[in-house]
Amino acid sequence: MIIPKNLEELAGYVEKGKNVFFFTADWCGDCRFIKPVMPEIEAEFPEYQFIEVDRDDYMDVAIEWNIFGIPSFVVINDGKEVGRFVNKNRKTKEEIAAFLREL
Repeated sequence: MIIPKNLEELAGYVEKGKNVFFFTADWCGDCRFIKPVMPEIEAEFPEYQFIEVDRDDYMDVAIEWNIFGIPSFVVINDGKEVGRFVNKNRKTKEEIAAFLREL
């Protein structure tokens, strides 16, 4: 999991590559629930880079991307959004894997 150091670095991942942006926050119970299985999800989908985005650190990005519930996932391929799994519900490993397989 890549954790960008600043907005410029985050923007670089938007522009190139197949990236899954994982919006999260330290205080989010549903985020803490899914975080331990994220390495397994990453291993199952090696074609993607996974970018952890702390919603509180990048609130402007979250607002611009309409991320109002976390954890949420947005997939961008070379600057174009190809899918999103964004809602306020707790997500399971199976649900996230099914979302990524459908892309």
